Amino acid sequence: MKGVILAGGRATRLYPATLSICKQLLPIFDKPMIYYPLSLLMLANIKEILIISTSKDISRFKEIFSDGSHIGLEISYAVQLQPKGLADAFIVAEKFIDDEPVCLVLGDNIFYGHDLPRLLQEATNLKEGAHIFGYPVKNPAQYGVVYFDENNKVTHIEEKPKKPASNYAVPGLYFYDAHVVKYAKSLKPSLRGELEITDLNNLYLQAGKLTITPLGRGFTWLDAGTYDDLQKASLFVQVMQERQGVKIACIEEIAYRQGFISKEQLLELAEYYSYNEYGEYLKNCLHIDRFSLARTSKALSKV
Repeated sequence: MKGVILAGGRATRLYPATLSICKQLLPIFDKPMIYYPLSLLMLANIKEILIISTSKDISRFKEIFSDGSHIGLEISYAVQLQPKGLADAFIVAEKFIDDEPVCLVLGDNIFYGHDLPRLLQEATNLKEGAHIFGYPVKNPAQYGVVYFDENNKVTHIEEKPKKPASNYAVPGLYFYDAHVVKYAKSLKPSLRGELEITDLNNLYLQAGKLTITPLGRGFTWLDAGTYDDLQKASLFVQVMQERQGVKIACIEEIAYRQGFISKEQLLELAEYYSYNEYGEYLKNCLHIDRFSLARTSKALSKV
C-alpha cells in the first residue's frame, strides 16, 4: 500500500502565523506538524509516500525530507495548484497511486494510542473497498459525521449536519482500494466548489464496500487547524513525552524500530542533532534496546 499526505491549503484560520509558512511546518511542541501524519504511515509499514502541497511550499518539504532514503522511505512530491477538496488529492496523485491501494492522511491530523500501530497495519491489508475511522467528539456538527450500528456496519455519512444523531466524527485518515481515483474523478463539486471526501466515502458505502473502526477510550485524535487546537496539541505532546520519556512521532526512531534503517544509520542521524536533546534521545534509543534485551534474557534464564 502507498501513502499520501495532503499538506496544502492556505490555512487562513491561522493567519498571520501562516502568512510566510504553511501550517504543516508549524511546530507541534518539538517537531514540525507534518512529522505526525508521516509517523502514522511509517507505523503502518507504508514506505512509498507522496506529499502534496502548494507550489509555494513544496520546496520546503523537499528541503526537510529530500527523497526520504535517510529514514528508509521513498518520498516523492506533487503540487495541488488550487485547494479543490480532500478527494482531489487522489486525482493529483493518480500517477503515484498507479492502480494500487492507498492511505490518505491529512497533514494537520495527530493520532495517539497504544494499539494504533496494530490497527493501522490491519487497515493496510485492504484489498477491496474503503476503510475509515470514527472518533467521538463533543461538537459533531463541525465534522463529517458517520452513523453505524452495533455491528459496526456503516449506515450513513453526513458532512457537518445541523442536528447530528451520532457523535462520531470521521478523522483525517482514510484507506482505499485501487478504484479510488476512478471514484474521485466521478465526483461533482459541492456547493463550496470542492470534491468532498464525504461524497467519496458515500460512493463506497452505496457499493456496500465501506468499513469502519471506532476509536474510543485510549485513543487521541487532534485536528490542529486553529490557534486553540494548535496549542492543545503541543501541550498534549509535551505532557505525554515528559511523563513517559518517550517521544511521539519521532520519525527517526520509528524508522529504526520498524526496521527501515540500521543502528548505524540511526547513530548517524543522532549525530546530526548532537547539539540538542533530540539527538540525545535518538542515541538513548539504542541504550534502551540493549537494556530491554538484557532484562528479557535474564527473565528467560529463570524460567
